[in-house]
Amino acid sequence: MPAPPVPWATLAAISAGGVLGALARFGLGLAFPVAPGGFPWTTFAINVTGCLLIGILMTTIGELGQVHRLLRPFFGTGVLGGFTTFSGYVVDIGRTAASGEPVTALAYLAGTVVCAVLAVYAGAVLTRAALRVIRAGRP
Repeated sequence: MPAPPVPWATLAAISAGGVLGALARFGLGLAFPVAPGGFPWTTFAINVTGCLLIGILMTTIGELGQVHRLLRPFFGTGVLGGFTTFSGYVVDIGRTAASGEPVTALAYLAGTVVCAVLAVYAGAVLTRAALRVIRAGRP
């Protein structure tokens, strides 16, 4: 049985988006460094903001219907997948706990998950509401 065709355009879109998202995350990490043992606010903000944007993006795509086939791979998987860093989140938990701040590590562990899920939900709800307002204004 022959191998399925490689979706080169999709892979290129994800890769290009991933580079942009990772560069944005890296830049924010440099601009807002976190002290050892401190709450990792930069990674927290990146992950929660990325989840909010994922909620907005996916709801917009779902509501609009027909969009370019590379929009979701580029922005969703690429840009926002490269921007958010749940592997960095796990490293931050370990570093914070190892620096003698287990309560901060646990607060970060739980707080990130709760806030990330709420951010996706908020992005979806707010986007649906905004799209209803926009559609209501159309003739």
